[in-house]
Amino acid sequence: MIYRRAEGDTEASVFYDQMYKGVPLDVFPGSNGLILDAEGRLLACEHGNRRISRMEDGEWVSVVDNYEGKRLNSPNDAVWHANGWLYFTDPPYGLVKRDEDPDKELDFNGIYRLNYESGELQLLSREQTRPNGIGFSPDGKTAYVSNSDDATKVWMAYDVTDEGLFEGVRVFCDVTGEEAPGLPDGLKLDGDGNLYATGPGGVWIFTPAGEHLGTIQPDGVPANVAWGDDGSSLYMTARTGLYRIKLLAKGPMPFDMAD
Repeated sequence: MIYRRAEGDTEASVFYDQMYKGVPLDVFPGSNGLILDAEGRLLACEHGNRRISRMEDGEWVSVVDNYEGKRLNSPNDAVWHANGWLYFTDPPYGLVKRDEDPDKELDFNGIYRLNYESGELQLLSREQTRPNGIGFSPDGKTAYVSNSDDATKVWMAYDVTDEGLFEGVRVFCDVTGEEAPGLPDGLKLDGDGNLYATGPGGVWIFTPAGEHLGTIQPDGVPANVAWGDDGSSLYMTARTGLYRIKLLAKGPMPFDMAD
């Protein structure tokens, strides 16, 4: 189910009900990350249908659902790079038995990029156990990817080549020892390259150098964040609530990264 909340609304309303219409699954089979393309069309990372889809004339049309003929696991989050490619993560959270699920066709959990015009799909990394949130530095030269694994709670940083491929990789921050509820999940960056990353206990804020500036702690444990209003409002989604905080910093609004 996808909800919609417009400016002036006091409550969220249902935008689209029952994304997944197959056999009931003992997981969250609906949509996860949402993103707009340059034409303003909504794209959804679908767990149950194991694809990224696009809303066209009230219906969901598949954008990508396989890698080299094998079904994706369950696309989780996506981001545009300034080169026009769509980068996304593919953990196994939409599969009942995760990595051991008999329906899992890929023997890894990948990070990909998709040529939105030609449909070409490239695997960038297969090393993370649970790749989740993904975002780029303002100059597009660093990609940040969260790893939502109880055993390895980390944010990774990848060097991005001029061709848009991943090169060197390092652990940006390791919070495996944190006991507060929540895992590294969705993330965004502001115009100065500071990272706003949902994790144990709230939204962790880091400088590009990895210095932890502080943590925003809404009542519910947040799972994802997005910029809104004039770009200085940070919206935070949790399991049972939507939160907003006004900041001095500003982040890129929709289409900024795709232009």
